[in-house]
Amino acid sequence: ATPESPEWLIQFADFIAVYAINIITVVLLIGWLWLPQRKLVLKIIIALAIAVLTAKMLPSIYPHSRPFVEHIGHQFLNHSATPSFPSSHGTIAFTFALAFILWGRISQAVAFFSLALMIAWARVYLGVHWPLDMLAALLVSLLSCAITQYIWSRVGRVILVKSERFYRYLFGISIKKNGVKY
Repeated sequence: ATPESPEWLIQFADFIAVYAINIITVVLLIGWLWLPQRKLVLKIIIALAIAVLTAKMLPSIYPHSRPFVEHIGHQFLNHSATPSFPSSHGTIAFTFALAFILWGRISQAVAFFSLALMIAWARVYLGVHWPLDMLAALLVSLLSCAITQYIWSRVGRVILVKSERFYRYLFGISIKKNGVKY
């Protein structure tokens, strides 16, 4: 974006860059509490944990300044001058979308991948990330989903049984009153 960019487009990009990521939390909660999607939710949570940890470690290997730090382009999103590679928002959004591509429903995957692309675009457009940061986020997401699939093939059933047992213990009263699904 530039100072001549339409204000509505900058505001739209700001909304997407900051708030769209919250859709992931809402979908995971709905998937766990009210829909029979617990296996998918657990796999997504594992993939997200691996992806976020990987994304947090990469700047120590490849520190890269944000565009506004290098005085390239314009910064329209308030952000600290932390390393930009890979994008944490992009990593989370792409991991979530790829999980639906690999383990979920394709119709939902298309919507979530579109959302991930919009988040990536918005953060680049607003001057806080490079396109390479988003490509790295996508690659970290692919890797985390592959590692998650390997882990799940080894201990997935145990993770599912133990987490459902803990869930029934924690939400027993709500389950009995039909506030949430068993």
